[in-house]
Amino acid sequence: MIRVEPALVVALAPHGEHAVVARFLSADQGLVAAYVQGGRGRKLRPVLQIGNRVALDLVTKGAGQLAFATVHPLGTNMAMLHGPAALALVDYLASLAAATLPEGEAQPRLFPLFDALFGGAAAGALAVDVGPALVRLELALLAELGLGLDLASCAATGATEDLAFASPKSRQAVSRGAGLPWAAKLLPLPGFLLGVVGSGGQTDAAAIADGLALTGHFLAREVLQGGVAAKRTWTARERLVSLLLR
Repeated sequence: MIRVEPALVVALAPHGEHAVVARFLSADQGLVAAYVQGGRGRKLRPVLQIGNRVALDLVTKGAGQLAFATVHPLGTNMAMLHGPAALALVDYLASLAAATLPEGEAQPRLFPLFDALFGGAAAGALAVDVGPALVRLELALLAELGLGLDLASCAATGATEDLAFASPKSRQAVSRGAGLPWAAKLLPLPGFLLGVVGSGGQTDAAAIADGLALTGHFLAREVLQGGVAAKRTWTARERLVSLLLR
């Protein structure tokens, strides 16, 4: 038996009359699937809600066999108190983790990003905070999947200043001067990814839209395509983006 703490509930599927097969995300164990006896019962149903923080006692019987989990509550995600955008954020984050992450691989870099955004949904964080954090999470996810972007220097000139675009082909930043003639074929690179923010220290809606379009391009093209889970995740993302940018 191993103790996993904290973990995030990211997927649930009924099993039999009272049990569920749940997927949890943690830093040390990554994405974990486990059988939870009584998971649909009165005692555990409130604990096993998408976005909740829990602790797990995992028991495995052998390679390839589904683990058994005893679940202990750590925190309830109260996104339902903060409207449709918060709920959409929880839905998308959970779907994204369950659909894209390999099971059983530690996620020390991604888990804190997911955890912080789930926490933002629970606290009713504003779009101006959620948007940039979501873009950074998606960039980190792309990197973990071997599809990372290089935003440190210009693909054409090697310059490290005045970077304004990203190339969909090379996955590298492009400077304003080198990219302007080809702007229609490039993706805008928002300043907040380069440490530049708007007046008042906040990121404006246009920059957030550019960031979501940037990560969305690569997610749609190379990650969230084919299969029911991928399509559901993309639909959840589209709904969230529409709520964040309205």
